[in-house]
Amino acid sequence: MPPQTSATPSDSAVRVRRQSAWSIEQIEAFLSPCTIPLRIACNAGRGFPSLNSMWFEYSEGSIWCATHASSAILGFLQADPRCAFEVAPNEPPYCGVRGQAKAELTREGAADVLQRLIARYLGDSNPGLSRWLMSRVEDEWVIRLEPIWFSAWDYRARMPEAPGRS
Repeated sequence: MPPQTSATPSDSAVRVRRQSAWSIEQIEAFLSPCTIPLRIACNAGRGFPSLNSMWFEYSEGSIWCATHASSAILGFLQADPRCAFEVAPNEPPYCGVRGQAKAELTREGAADVLQRLIARYLGDSNPGLSRWLMSRVEDEWVIRLEPIWFSAWDYRARMPEAPGRS
């Protein structure tokens, strides 16, 4: 679960675009267990966007990430919290979720969010990296994306198993 803070999802329902291949229930069912990194685009200033890949968890209607205080994305989102995101595998058959969101940034609960993300993405596979990430936790921030809208695409019906995959 995300940190217990005053930052709770809004009561207004997130819009799902009319052309979306999936309903909100299907989108949430895809995002909740998904360990494909999130791609987040934000305004980097000077007229060019920045695209960043981040570990995430979807919970309580929000997308939760953690980032170090020295990361460029933190400064970009502090200056302009509007962003876009996508979660999709790189291999066919293609499907995924994208949308737009507003980012809320806080230091509260960063240790809990980071610990959950490490467990989710690394498990026990890289204890050295896990220790290193947690050694910097006092400088971690939580990025909570509050989606404005979602849309999904799903080409699996017309793209059966890709060549060379079994």
